Amino acid sequence: MGRVAENLRALLLSLAVHALCLLLVAAGLWWTHKEATPSVAGSPVEAVLITAPPAASRPSRAPAPAPPAAPPPQPRPTPSPQRAEVPPQPRPQAPQPRPDTRDAEAAARLAQRQAEEKARREEQERRRQEQVLLEEKRRQEEAERRERLRKQQEEREKQLAEIRRQREAAERRRKLEAERLRQLEDARRQAAEAAEARRSPEPPADRLGNQGADESLLGRYQIAIQQAVQQNWLRPESARPGIRCTLHIVQIPGGEVIQAAVVSPCNADELTRRSIEAAVLKAQPLPYSGFESVFRREIRFTFRYDGD
Repeated sequence: MGRVAENLRALLLSLAVHALCLLLVAAGLWWTHKEATPSVAGSPVEAVLITAPPAASRPSRAPAPAPPAAPPPQPRPTPSPQRAEVPPQPRPQAPQPRPDTRDAEAAARLAQRQAEEKARREEQERRRQEQVLLEEKRRQEEAERRERLRKQQEEREKQLAEIRRQREAAERRRKLEAERLRQLEDARRQAAEAAEARRSPEPPADRLGNQGADESLLGRYQIAIQQAVQQNWLRPESARPGIRCTLHIVQIPGGEVIQAAVVSPCNADELTRRSIEAAVLKAQPLPYSGFESVFRREIRFTFRYDGD
């Protein structure tokens, strides 16, 4: 920039000098110029100077008017030299600082680095936005998949619950039918036993009992329940002869068991205890027909096993 300013200033000074020279040449030409005498066609004008006589010698008559005298020739104006007005010279401008190419290159490199940095940040932001969108889409798909699995699980649970309900209903119907059949069978058997008892004063040999001396109906009722449980017991391999466990049973009229639990004292292991409780549930409905008068809602007796 400084070099350009110096060249411009030199050019302006050169133009001013040339203009001044041209003005001086024009003024000199105008100063040396002489006016030419005008040349007009025709004869020249001649004039006679007449002197008036003295007043004493004048005639008495009035003098004739004299012709007007020609005006004296006017002197030629002396040309005065004119001074050409020289315009004021412009004040030279201050020299502009010469540009530093190193600063321009550094500025260009800085601008390029800034542009590259901006482009890199924009690319990173674009990638980040794409990653955010992908993560959001993945979360949405995962949520939809979990929702589908949840609905499928709920549907399966509903189906399983319906199947269990149907099975339980069918099992209850089966138990009711079996109970009615058993009640009919017990009624026929009791009628036969009553008829036999009327015919013979001795008790029948096949009557339920344990060869004891208790002939009461309550004793036979307890023996019948014990035998029903033992007949439905699946002995585990860990069971050994000599088992004595107190069994507590809660039932309702009809022989359906509500609760069965092995309580102390009991010398069997945990697996054998669970098998005894399962035998009670498997044996339901417990004997009921013919023992209505001695029915007990809660029964407690000792489960025994002395080996086969």
